[in-house]
Amino acid sequence: MFSFISVFKLAEDNQQKEEPIKYPIDDLLVQPGTDDPVFTARPLPSRDFKVPMDCVGDLLMVWDFCSSFCKLLHLSPFSLEEFENAICHKGSNVNLIVETHSSLLRLLKHDKDEYFSAVQKRIRSLKITLTNWTEYLCDFVEIINVGDFSTHITTIKRGHYGLLDAQVKLGILRELVNEVLETDIAREKLAEYVEERQVLLATKRGEALEEGRKKREKEQLKAKSVANGVMNGHGADIIGKNQPVLANGNHIGQNGQIAKKKGEIFSARPNNPSKRSESSRSDIESKKTGKKKNMNVEGQAENVIDLTKREALILLRDEKNTAAKRSGKEQRREYFEREIEKRILHTNPLGKDRDYNRYWWFKRDGRMFVESSDSKLWGYYCCKEEIDLLMGSLNPKGEREKALRKQVEKFYSRICMELQKRSKDLANRIALEEAVQRRSTRVRALPRENPANAFLNYVNKWKED
Repeated sequence: MFSFISVFKLAEDNQQKEEPIKYPIDDLLVQPGTDDPVFTARPLPSRDFKVPMDCVGDLLMVWDFCSSFCKLLHLSPFSLEEFENAICHKGSNVNLIVETHSSLLRLLKHDKDEYFSAVQKRIRSLKITLTNWTEYLCDFVEIINVGDFSTHITTIKRGHYGLLDAQVKLGILRELVNEVLETDIAREKLAEYVEERQVLLATKRGEALEEGRKKREKEQLKAKSVANGVMNGHGADIIGKNQPVLANGNHIGQNGQIAKKKGEIFSARPNNPSKRSESSRSDIESKKTGKKKNMNVEGQAENVIDLTKREALILLRDEKNTAAKRSGKEQRREYFEREIEKRILHTNPLGKDRDYNRYWWFKRDGRMFVESSDSKLWGYYCCKEEIDLLMGSLNPKGEREKALRKQVEKFYSRICMELQKRSKDLANRIALEEAVQRRSTRVRALPRENPANAFLNYVNKWKED
């Protein structure tokens, strides 16, 4: 009895083991299978950042916030590379850095919170300018009292902000952004964005439902017309089948009558010349009627040709209308996506891979950034071939990599377009740098002529008066 039970349990265990696995499952539990496609080797991301690796996250966060809320800050957008170069620059009063700090500090001052009251006590100038922005910055560092930032106040007051390490600069900017996000002005703007996004999404959904309803009605009308056409076709077939019989009968009768008449004519030909003249007259009339019939046939053929031309024109017009409607739908869809993107609340990663590495894509930069699971290591992909290899390395049997692949496929065309644009800009920049290097050593190139120093020419066109 015991052996029978044990055998039964073993059979149940084997049956459970043989049950197919329902994918996707956790990525770490996925085992290689015989039905797996050939996965490509995942490319190694580039890591040639100018700032230290441990503050790349702060660099991206501050830049993304300033780019996303540039209108709220009254700050003209700038590229990530320009921002990185400005952070690493050792000169003081770099306009891009000054305007970034001034915009954030100005928003804090308008909010009338703790920072505003502290500024009022110190009797600062109401307007933040190129000459006094460091005073406002020192006040902020003293108020927040975070980490070792207060030890750098003396350096900032002496006008040597550019000599600070990149970690310190980005750390202060990170705290500034966090404080701005806590202000009532920023919260009201975020709430406004939420409402506008909801309206846009509701409108988009309503238009999609209306389009679906019209499409269903059109299909129903088409089905009804086809059904009516089939019914009419059966009736026409019945009539058409009867018509040849009657026609043949008429032809037979007519032929009999003609034969009879011919017999009469032939029999009367030698005796009656008047009948002969009548027969010749009838022949002439029959020839005339034959010509008329031929003309009618030719006219009908011309009418058929005209009809085919008309039908072709109608078809061409319908195709143009359909293409116009399709392009209109695409333009409408792109409009909604563009307007929703303008009201961005925060940037989310595209997803995670098997090892919990996060993948970020910023439309304004084009590159796809890779963040390690512990956020200590960063890299990026900057060409289409690397994106293709990444997609080919993702295993859809895993939950995380399947979701990541889906998101990359969703934005694939836009990612490739932005990367292509970026590669063209990079090629032009390299060509300009080579042109500068080829110049005679006797002619000193101005800093603004070097594309790497483009951040020095930054002008805030949206500056608040």
